[in-house]
Parts: sequence; C-alpha cells; structure tokens
Amino acid sequence: MDRDAKLTIIARAVHETIRAYQQASGEAEAPPWDDSDWMQASTRESVEFALTNPTPGAQHEAWCVAKRRQGWHHGPTKDPELKTHPSLVPFGELPVAEQLKDTLLIAIVQALARPLEL
Repeated sequence: MDRDAKLTIIARAVHETIRAYQQASGEAEAPPWDDSDWMQASTRESVEFALTNPTPGAQHEAWCVAKRRQGWHHGPTKDPELKTHPSLVPFGELPVAEQLKDTLLIAIVQALARPLEL
C-alpha cells in the first residue's frame, strides 16, 4: 500500500472519530467522509502535520494559521459567510471539549501510523 493510501486510511479514521465525538457531545456533526471533499483535504493535511508535530497545541496552532490564511478571524460563532470562528484562539484558551478534538486526532495518528508503517 502506498503512502497516500495509508494517509487516507488515517484521515478517514480521524474524520469519523471527530464526527462521533461531535454527536456524543451534542455538537453539529461534520458531514460523513464521502460527502466532505474539502474536509478530506484538510484532515489529510492535519494527519501529515501530526506525524512530525505530535502535540495537540501544535495541531491547533497549525489549524489557526491555515484558517487565518483563508481569511477567517475570531468571532463568537462559526459563520462561513463572515469567516468567523470561536476556536481561533490559543490552544490554552479553548474549552476542554475543543482541546479534546486535537488530542483525539493526535492519538489516532499515533495509534495507526506505526501499524501502517508511516
């Protein structure tokens, strides 16, 4: 299996785990993997980053940098039209429920990277 296929397996596992976490915590769920082209690309980038930067804080900061590059800024609610997001703050200022998303991502990448030989 090539590296790209392995990254896709991990990214899909991350995506679907975050969806399950959102459901369990009463949040609006992201769309399923097969219905989320831009989220697939974003999650794959997050997995690639996590392979060399395995901390939740670094993961969150990379996400913030990417969002700001796309014109997003901090706001009280997530609004794609206004490009505002309440999570565009330093990792330590996030609610614990939000910090756990980055922690889950790192845990999944670490759990799957070795068996998949990444």
